[in-house]
Amino acid sequence: MTTLSPANAERLKEAFQQCRDMEGTLREQLEAYAAAGREIFPAYGEAVDRLVARLNENGGGENAPRPGEVMPPFLLPDESGRLVSLKSLLDHGPVAVMFYRGHWCPYCRLNVRAVIQAQDRIRALGAQTVAIMPETQAYAEKFKSEAAAPFPVLTDLDNGYALSLNLAIWLGTEIQRLLSYQDMASFQGNDGWVLPIPATFVVGRDGLVKARFVDPDFRKRMEIDDLIAALKGASEER
Repeated sequence: MTTLSPANAERLKEAFQQCRDMEGTLREQLEAYAAAGREIFPAYGEAVDRLVARLNENGGGENAPRPGEVMPPFLLPDESGRLVSLKSLLDHGPVAVMFYRGHWCPYCRLNVRAVIQAQDRIRALGAQTVAIMPETQAYAEKFKSEAAAPFPVLTDLDNGYALSLNLAIWLGTEIQRLLSYQDMASFQGNDGWVLPIPATFVVGRDGLVKARFVDPDFRKRMEIDDLIAALKGASEER
């Protein structure tokens, strides 16, 4: 079946809630949801496998900033329209710069929830978090409010910043057809069907990347303990 029936959409929603509420690591939650997704909507799971294989063949995300390299600066609007720069964040300590696909993405919602649950540990290191997504301000605000995120959610319209980091990818016609129930043109303000590879960069106060997680498979994200360890290392540098 190449379309998602209303009944299966409801099953996916229930599976998401179960995975969100389960005990376990972020990776275990993501894997549980991916398994449920394959069972409920197999055509999409198979299409994603093909997309990931294509991206890996083309070195998707490989050329994004590596540890030891300078993190390119950004100046992007937050969910309230206020411009936020990387430099202004780094003035206060190391930063976890996290790219999300959109408010509609269940993997992003599981990811951001785990990061929010770790905020006390992150703040205790004198570090902070910023989320970047290619959606208009209204949907960035929706993502932030639904997750109750205590950090800025920035709009990277048309994936300009993601493109500069070699993270922007075109989803292709097959995925576009399978996700046609999502109003991506409204979410992004264009119908390009381009998304960032979800990625996390830990940036030290010196502006250099200390650690990164970049995987063309959006079903995988940086584990929270790895994020904390990288931020701890960055905060201890003088």
